[in-house]
Amino acid sequence: MKRQLARPIIGGVLYFLLIGSVLSQSFSDRKTNINQGWSYLENPEINVEKARNMDGWVLVDLPHTWNNLDATDLEPGYRRSASWYRKVLSFAPEKGSRYFLYFEGANNVTKVYVNGTKSGEHIGGYVGFEIEITGQLIAGKNEILVRVDNGYHPQLIPSHQSDFFIFGGITRDVWLKKTAESYLQDVTIQTPEVSAKSGSTRIVVETQSTGSTKGLEVKVEVKNPAGEIVFSKQADVQAGQAEMSFTLKDPELWGVKNPVLYTAEIQLLRGKRVVDTVEETYGYRWYEFKEHGPFFLNGERLILRGTHRHEEYAGYGAAMPNALHRQDIEDIKAMGANFVRLGHYPQDPEVYKACDELGILVWDELPWCRGGVGDEVWKENTKRLLTEMIDQNYNHPSVILWSLGNEIYWLPEFEDGDNPEKINAFLRELNDLAHALDPYRKTAVRKYYEGADIVDVFSPSIWSGWYSGTYKNYQHAIDNSLKKYPHFVHMEYGGSSHLGRHTESPVTGDGLINANEWEEPINQVQIANIAQNGDWSENYIVDLFDWHLRVSETHPDFAGNAQWAFRDFGTPLRPENDIPYINQKGLVDRAGNPKDAYYVFKSYWSEEPFAYIESHTWTERSGPAGVARNISVFSNADSVELFISGQSLGMKTRDITQFPACGLNWDVLFPAGDSEFRAVAYIGGKSVAEDTLTVNYTYEKSGIPEALELSYKLLENGNYLITATAVDSKQGRCLDYEERVYFQCLTGGTLVEHMGTPTGSSSIKMANGKAAIEVMPEKDTREFIMTVLNQNFKGTFLKVPINVTP
Repeated sequence: MKRQLARPIIGGVLYFLLIGSVLSQSFSDRKTNINQGWSYLENPEINVEKARNMDGWVLVDLPHTWNNLDATDLEPGYRRSASWYRKVLSFAPEKGSRYFLYFEGANNVTKVYVNGTKSGEHIGGYVGFEIEITGQLIAGKNEILVRVDNGYHPQLIPSHQSDFFIFGGITRDVWLKKTAESYLQDVTIQTPEVSAKSGSTRIVVETQSTGSTKGLEVKVEVKNPAGEIVFSKQADVQAGQAEMSFTLKDPELWGVKNPVLYTAEIQLLRGKRVVDTVEETYGYRWYEFKEHGPFFLNGERLILRGTHRHEEYAGYGAAMPNALHRQDIEDIKAMGANFVRLGHYPQDPEVYKACDELGILVWDELPWCRGGVGDEVWKENTKRLLTEMIDQNYNHPSVILWSLGNEIYWLPEFEDGDNPEKINAFLRELNDLAHALDPYRKTAVRKYYEGADIVDVFSPSIWSGWYSGTYKNYQHAIDNSLKKYPHFVHMEYGGSSHLGRHTESPVTGDGLINANEWEEPINQVQIANIAQNGDWSENYIVDLFDWHLRVSETHPDFAGNAQWAFRDFGTPLRPENDIPYINQKGLVDRAGNPKDAYYVFKSYWSEEPFAYIESHTWTERSGPAGVARNISVFSNADSVELFISGQSLGMKTRDITQFPACGLNWDVLFPAGDSEFRAVAYIGGKSVAEDTLTVNYTYEKSGIPEALELSYKLLENGNYLITATAVDSKQGRCLDYEERVYFQCLTGGTLVEHMGTPTGSSSIKMANGKAAIEVMPEKDTREFIMTVLNQNFKGTFLKVPINVTP
C-alpha cells in the first residue's frame, strides 16, 4: 500500500502526480478521451460571451476540482460557486456523423456551449450524461465552454448539510463520441433466472436514428470468459429497439473468489455494413437475503465483509485519476473485503469495473443524504438521478443493492420535510421506480426507521462503542435487529483514530456511559459517548473492530456489515477534529497509509499469510517496572510465536472466539531500553510470514512538557519531514501530550498542507507528543526556516540546510 507521490510546484499551485501510473486514455473511432489541455476560469460569470473574454484562464487537465485544497484548508467553508472550463477541438465534422460530449460526472449543475451556442445542460452530480454538439460544430477550430456550479441548491440532492464535501468541477473523465446518424444508444443485459445449471439472459438494445431505420439490424455475439462464442444472433430494429433472449447451459458463475465475466459485442448493421459497435461485460450470479437470517450468493452462505468508500483523496479532492480509483478497490480487496458501500453517491465508472473484475459486491447509493423530502422540482430531480444511476450501472454483476438514501429525515431543508407520511409516500415512489427499472435487484435504505418495511433490505444505525453504548453490546444490538427487521444488514460502525496516537489504558466507556445503547443521536451536545469523551487512540479502535469482527464472523444468522470508512475523508462539519475538517474513521489515512485497524480486518478476512505486531507507530512506551504490558499480533495464520530480543515468549494458536487478536497476545515484562520483537506465523507447521518491531521502553514517567523541539529528515521525493516533539525538562518525550500545534515555514520553503493527512496539515493535534509536516524547499534556496507553536509554547525555530542529511 505504498504511495509514491511527486509534488511539483507549477505556477505557484501545488499539483500532485502519480509516479509510474498513466492516466487512462482510450482512442477509437467511436470514443476519444479529451481530458488533456483544458483551460480553467475561476469566475461565476453567467454570460458565456463575457466569460470567454475574461483574463485569468489557466491550463488544467481533467479530472479537476477547484476544491482539492480549499475544502481542507484551515478557513471555514469552501468555495461553493461556479467556474468555467474551455477546450478547442480542431477537426472537420463529417457529413452523416453525429458528435457528443460524454461527461462521467460534473458537480453539480453543468451547462455546455459550443462556439457560443448552448448545446445542453445537466442538473445533478455523481452520474454520467451526454450532450449532443453536432449542430454547433464547424470545420476548423471549435470552442467548447462548460460552466459548472456546486453552489447551494436545495432542490438537488445530496443535502448541503451532509457530512462530506460536494466538490465542484468536472471531477471525472470527458469523452468525445462520434457516431453515424443511426447508433447504439443503450444496452441492457438481464439475467432473470440463474442457477448452477443454467442462466437465462435477456439483452435489450436501444438505438437512435435521425434518418430511416429501414434495414437496420442488431447483431449480438456473446463470449464466455475464455473468449469462446456461446451465443450469436441478429434481429431487426423495431421502434428503435431490438431484443433477444437465450439460456446458457452450465454458466460460469461470477463470485467474490471467481469474478468471471462474459462479454457481449453488439453491432448495429445496415445491410452488411457495420454502423456502430459497443461492448458490454456482465456476469451470472444469484443471491438472497434470508428472512431474519444470513446472505447467500450462488446458493452458498457468504458473510458480507464490507467497508465504505468516499470518492476523494489527499491533494486531488474528488478529481481522482483512474489509477487511484482502481488502487482503492485493490486495497479493499487485499484486506479481504468482499463488499463495499459507495457512500453516499454513485461513483466513477472505474470503481464498478474494478469491483466486477476483482469480486467486490456493491451497495450503490442514491445521493439522498439528509435534508428530508422536498418540493415537486426536488422530487423530479431525485427520480431522474435514481433512473440515471440504475441505467448506467445496470450491467455490473457486482451491484446487488440500489440504496434509496441515508439518514433521509435528518435536517430538513423544506418546511415539514421530515414528515414521515410525506417521506414514506415518496420513498414508496422511489422503491417502485427502482423495481420497475430493475426487477431483479434489491432496494435498501439506511437509518430511516419509519420506512424500514418499504424497501427490501434495511440497515438501522448501530454505533456501539462510539456514538452510543460500548462495543461489548454489539452482539445484543445485532440480535435485536435480526429479530426486528426481516432483511437486515449493518451499514456503518467504527470510530475515529489519530494515526500514531497510543495509550496503555484506552478509554472504553465502562462505568461512564449506558452500555446498552447503540443509536446515533442527531444532536450530541449533551451526549456522553466515546466520540466525545474517548482518546481517539489507535489502541481503542483496534479493540472495537476486533470485538465487532469476532461477533460478526461467528454469528450463524448475520448477513454481514460494512465498516465506516475505508479511508479518512474531508467534511465541512468537523473543523475541530484532530486533523481539521477530516473524518478520521478510516482504516487508512487520506493518502492511503494504513492504520493498525487495517491489519485487524486483514487478520479476519485476508487469505494472504501475514503477521503484524501492534503497533509500528508505537515505538516509544513507558510504565513502571514489573508491570506487564499486553502485546497483540494480528495474523491469519494457524499459530504465531513471539520473540523478544531473541528469546521466545511462546507459541499461541489462533482461536477466533478469543479476545483480543484471536488469542494471539502476550503479557510482556519490558526491560528498560530497546527491545526487538519478532513474530513468526505458521500454517500447517510451516513458517509463512514474520514481522519485527523495536520498542524503546522507559520506567520513568515524563514530566510536564517544557518545550517543543524541531527535527528534520530528508525524504526520497526531495522534500523534508519536519517533526515537533514535546519534551520535559530532562528532554524526555511527553507521551501523553496531545494538544494542537501549528506549523509555519517562515522562509525558503512551502508547507505541503491542506492534505488532511497526519503530515499534511499545518494545524494538528499531537500523537503521543509528536506531530509532523512535510515541507517543499524553494528552488535554489540553501536553507529554510521552520517554526511550531501553540498557546503554551510561543514558538520554536529551526534552520534546515538543504540537501544535507542530518
